This record gives sequence, structure tokens and C-alpha cells, in this order.
Amino acid sequence: MSALFDKAAAALKLSPEAVETWRERLRPRAPDGLSARLLLLTVAFTLAVEALIMGPNLAAFHERWLRDRLQAAELASVGVEALPYSAVEDDTAAELMRIGGVQAVALTEQGVRRLLLQAPNLPRAPELIDLRQQNSWARLTDPWRTLFGHPDRSLRVQAKPRYRSGDFIEIVTPAQPLKLELKAFLLNSLLVSLLVSLTAGALLYGGLALLVLRPLRRVTRSMERFAADPESEAEAPSDRHDEIGRVERELSRMQEEVRQSLRSRARLVALGEAVAKINHDLRNMLTSAQMASERLATSADPQVAKALPRLERALSRAASLSRNVLEYGRSEEPAPQKTRVVLTKALTLAAEDAGLEPDGVRLVKQLPARFAVEADPDQLYRILVNLMRNARQAIEADAGRPAERRGKGAITVSAFGEDRLCVIRIADDGPGIPPRLAERLFEPFVSSKSSDGSGLGLTISRELAALHGGELRLVPKEGEGAVFELRLPA
Repeated sequence: MSALFDKAAAALKLSPEAVETWRERLRPRAPDGLSARLLLLTVAFTLAVEALIMGPNLAAFHERWLRDRLQAAELASVGVEALPYSAVEDDTAAELMRIGGVQAVALTEQGVRRLLLQAPNLPRAPELIDLRQQNSWARLTDPWRTLFGHPDRSLRVQAKPRYRSGDFIEIVTPAQPLKLELKAFLLNSLLVSLLVSLTAGALLYGGLALLVLRPLRRVTRSMERFAADPESEAEAPSDRHDEIGRVERELSRMQEEVRQSLRSRARLVALGEAVAKINHDLRNMLTSAQMASERLATSADPQVAKALPRLERALSRAASLSRNVLEYGRSEEPAPQKTRVVLTKALTLAAEDAGLEPDGVRLVKQLPARFAVEADPDQLYRILVNLMRNARQAIEADAGRPAERRGKGAITVSAFGEDRLCVIRIADDGPGIPPRLAERLFEPFVSSKSSDGSGLGLTISRELAALHGGELRLVPKEGEGAVFELRLPA
């Protein structure tokens, strides 16, 4: 075949690339489609079932043939005994045995064995088959022993008499005629089994192709079309109520959800770009406004001096909101570069930038000596600053505190190891988290502060904790104050 292909390619003057292309196309392949595999499996399973049925059928044919010989021999023996003095000439006995297909007949009655028809000298000792107490395994293996046995093999068969009294009747019969009939029966059975298998396989394949394969092809085409163009018009699902129909309806629903999500994502991307541009311009404006406020600080006007702190706080809050929005709008945070961080030093730096002071909201450390964690120093710093700043702002904004404690409080940081984790707990003595906000506290733009908060600090902190393989959570607490736990892998 390969030589013929090479001659044809040479005659057509095909390029080497074309020769390889056509050789690949003409190379025989195993069926890889679901329909072809299903057809092969159907035929194989049907043939396997037929093979399981073949053994009992062959055993039944083998036993039936032997019982027919026993019945014929028994009838012949009745004729022999009907003659006067049981005198049977040799020619008559030979004819009777030929008609019955046996070589000898004996009858055992009350323990006495009588030879009714004398057997000739046999080249091999006959093998015993007792049909009175034959077990299942022997019934299944006897036909195969006959099929593959010696050509001169004889069978000595014993069974209960049907037409006369006696313990059992016994015959000796050649196995060669039975072997020939077994071969013919086996061949016919195989042909019938093959025909039944092909017919059953074709019918089953046709039914499965109609009920399963065709709908699956439709689902596959729908998925491929959606993958190529999510905005393409979706094919309406069928009105079937079985599992295939449910798959089609669920696929259609999921495609519509993904389509809507892609559209929303596209709108959010466009909105994010616009916000980034606006934010950039806003920060420039805020910088100019802060420079102007610094110039106003030199003014001797008492009204200006009175309004200036409020202006500076508003500008600071606006700058913080702009910075948080830009941080949250990043496509993704960089992977943490973990190193060993001594927690005391990290807390000291974060407390300074969070605005903690000994005379106002102070930091209380309850740490084991030289307690350290494996974390990215910059990202751990951002998490701690966000948590401590939020706690400070909550304490300072608490109008329900006594006058002598207003604007003052404590943020207590403790740490310990637990189940291969480093747990950092940040607790404050502020007003706590309202129950209505506790479940949504880590969602973007959700804040417990009425005016100062952007609602992004905790969201960013939780994402940074997740990048470390840990988590940030609010610990339920009764009474005043809030407790956050930062859990990082040890």
C-alpha cells in the first residue's frame, strides 16, 4: 500500500509537504468518535452475552444427544429380550446397535448387571458420564472435552431407565458422531449469535444515536459556537424532560449568565478606565488644593485659621479615598514575596502611619518574645495599617464615650500559634461593628463610618491575606469593641 502511494505521488509530482499531508489523511486510525465507540461496545457486549449463553446451550445439546442414544438403546434392548431365550444373532445385534448408534447396552437391576448387547473390542477405554448425578461444572465441560477429544474416544453413559424397570441402563457409544454434530451446532449457533449481535447492536445504536448522540452533538455545537462567539444567538433548547433536556436548559441558562457577565465586565472595564482617568485628575486637583491650604496656613485671618483644619481634614479624606480606589482598581495584587518578619517592628511602623499616639489612641502589644511571621513585609504593613487606622477612626468618632475618654482608647495586638497557623488578633475598645454591617463588612464600598470611610480598606486587606494563603475575619464579640483575626500559614 505504501509503495503504491509513493508511485502515485511521484506520478502526480506532489511536493513533500503534500505527500505528508495526504499520508496523514490516509493513515488508518482507531475510531475516536463517541458514536463509533458506542457501536463497537454494543456489538462487543452483545457477543459477550451470546458467549455466556453458548456454554449452557452446548451442554444442553450434548446431554440431549446422549439421552436420545440411551432411549434408542433402551428400546432396542426391549426388542432383544422379547425374543425366545434372548437368542439374538450377531448380525441382528450389530444391526440393532447401528440403529441405536451405540456399541454396547447393559442393564443393572437389583445390583445385578446384565449385558444385553455385546460391545466389540474398543481401542480405548470409554469415559464415564453418569447423567444421574452430573454436576453443573461437568455438564459445561463435557461438550468441550468431546470437541477436542481423541477421534477414537468412546463414552460410557449411565442413566435411569424410562421404559423398563431397573437401577440404571448403561450404553457405550462412540464420541465421533457426537463431535461432528457438536461442531455443526456450534457453527450454526455462532452464525446466529453474530447475526443477532449485529442486529441488536444496530437497533441499540440507532436508538441511542436518536435519543442521546444527536442531542449531545447539538449541545457540543452550541458550546463550540458560544466559545467562538459568545454574542452569537443561542440555539433554543429542546422541550425534552429527561436528563438531556435538563442539560440543554442548564447550558442555555449558563451561557446567558456568562454572556451577561461578559457584558457587565466590558462595561466595568470601560468604567474603570474612566475612573482611573478621573482619579488621576482629581489627585492633581487635590495636590493643588493642599498646596493652597499650606499657603493659607500663614494667613493671620482668624476666620481662615478656624476653617483651615476642617479643610485639611476634608482634603486628606479625599486623597485617601482616591488612593484606596486606585489600589482596589488594580487588576491583581502582586504575588507576596515572603520573608521572616518580626511582628514588633512591623507593628511599630504601621502604628505610626495609622496615627496612633500615646496621648490619644495608643497601641498595646501582647506578643511573645521575638514573635515572627512568614509574610510579604509591604503587604503585611498595608493590612496592619488598614486595621489600626479603622480602629482609631472608630474610637475617635465614638460620641458615646465619656468626655474624659473622648478621642482616647487602646488597640491591643496579640499573637499566638495555632494548628500550623500564626494568628494575629487586633482588638479595640471602640463602639464595635453594627450587626447589620457585620455580614457585609468585607464587601467593597461597605463601611461602618458614616462619612470618612471609602469601604475599601478591609476588602483590600482580606485579598492580601488570601494571597498569603491565610484569611482575615471578624471575630464575634459581645459588648463594646471589635476584634479582627489575621491568620497566616506558619
